[in-house]
Amino acid sequence: MSFFDTPNFLRRVLFADAATSTIAGLVMLAGADVLAGPPGLPAALLRHAGLALLPFAAFVAVAAARRRLSRAAVWVIIACNGLWAAESLLLIAGGWIVPNIWGQAFVVAQALVVALFAEAEFIGLRRSAPAAA
Repeated sequence: MSFFDTPNFLRRVLFADAATSTIAGLVMLAGADVLAGPPGLPAALLRHAGLALLPFAAFVAVAAARRRLSRAAVWVIIACNGLWAAESLLLIAGGWIVPNIWGQAFVVAQALVVALFAEAEFIGLRRSAPAAA
């Protein structure tokens, strides 16, 4: 049995996504002014991103805590993660923000982490198809 085939893989990934989103949201919201300087990211963008992450994290946590996972809820989470990752990259590629190299690395790295969560959730959903309602 591989790591991806464990019975609680999807639930664990969802809880990890919720925890990561909560921590990132709180850090960006509370520390926007401090975090904005070194990477050259707009503080307002960090605050808005932090505010957006908190309700998302709550939704993911509630979905993960349910006795039976909702396939529809997991698909919404996957779509939100995919959209977040794509929009993050478009911020830089489209020139909407012009951070320094550290800011670009941060945006790309967090987009990659979010895309990896979406991929892991997709794998978990596919592997748990009979168990999820």
